[in-house]
Amino acid sequence: MMEKRIKAKKEFGQNFLIDDNVLSRIVSCVAPTPEDCILEVGPGRGALSRLLVASGARFVAVEWDRELIPLLNAEFAGNDRVEIGHGDILRVDLRQILTSRAPGRKWKVAANLPYNISSQVLFKFMEECALFEGLVLMLQKEVGDRLAAPPGCKEYGALTVLLRLHFDIRREFIVKPGSFRPIPKVDSAVLSFTPLAAPRVEVGDEDLFRRLVKGAFNQRRKTLLNSLRSAGFDDGDGTLTAALAACSIDGMRRGETLSLEEFAALSRALAAGKTSS
Repeated sequence: MMEKRIKAKKEFGQNFLIDDNVLSRIVSCVAPTPEDCILEVGPGRGALSRLLVASGARFVAVEWDRELIPLLNAEFAGNDRVEIGHGDILRVDLRQILTSRAPGRKWKVAANLPYNISSQVLFKFMEECALFEGLVLMLQKEVGDRLAAPPGCKEYGALTVLLRLHFDIRREFIVKPGSFRPIPKVDSAVLSFTPLAAPRVEVGDEDLFRRLVKGAFNQRRKTLLNSLRSAGFDDGDGTLTAALAACSIDGMRRGETLSLEEFAALSRALAAGKTSS
């Protein structure tokens, strides 16, 4: 079979999921219905795609490996509710793709994300979170641990804070390396992401908030004050120091000790300081 002749490519970070039990559990998490619109990122050889398409849902897949496109097209030939597209998920215009195919509809997402781009893809989904009803994503377990991490531990980082602003995140189950070919060296985790109707807390200027959070974690060994100065939050006019004081946040703390709510308060204070200056 053509499927068996196509091998995983290291340059695409491919590890094909072959475990029928895991595939069934993922489908249960997605809970597809004929009324749904589903986007799959990186369908690979189509193992999960077949189960999702069988639900009767409107289905769009984006695959970066050109060699897999003919296989997938042959698999779903004649099904006008299925569309297979070639593209790099980090570069495609998700809003254009989804809204042009189902105007006004929210989409479900299923994906086994390559480990080497998972954080970048998560940020992209976050930026377009209003498009989605829910996402079921398989990630390296380490990334999943970061998303669930509380403030003050080494796993807690910018990704944790930024995604919590827009999603409820739940770990569904762990997937062992033997469920893939080739076999990866690490465990994976399947997580569900439910977009919030509004950001969890008010941050004021969200661009400023994102820059603030990333700056706080950019040099983790530095104090919060010095990290933010290095990230371009110049304290020459005292705005940064005043904002920290207004939020009762000690600038000698490290960024990883701040909660989402504290980052949000500091963002609002910085925005207010810029407006008044």
